[in-house]
Amino acid sequence: MLTGLNHITLAVSDVSASFNFYVETLGFTPRAQWKNGAYLSLGELWLCLSLDTLSIGKDYTHYAFSIEDEVFDAFTERLKSAGVIEWKINKSEGKSLYFLDPDGHKLELHAGDLESRLNACRAQPYDEMTFY
Repeated sequence: MLTGLNHITLAVSDVSASFNFYVETLGFTPRAQWKNGAYLSLGELWLCLSLDTLSIGKDYTHYAFSIEDEVFDAFTERLKSAGVIEWKINKSEGKSLYFLDPDGHKLELHAGDLESRLNACRAQPYDEMTFY
């Protein structure tokens, strides 16, 4: 039986640039780094950066990170000052900033959780939405 998400591995074109972005800009904790990769953590999340040839899709796949509502605006300004590129404007419940990492991976900063999203959806359900 599955017990949860184990880790996320992102293909990166420059380990040092991605390492610096995730550690210095986003606040991940460095755990290990080597020529072709790095291990970082953020809370319970284990992130692996792996040197590889990139093939990033044009779909909605993205990775969202939690942030407290009280610090969302200040952190968002910090990211914008660091020059992150926004890839989408938020149209859903809660505060979100959709931005790209140095390799174009789609990321999201989100103030909210699954329960707040479900509550908003109960008030205004998506097309043909079923709740369990």
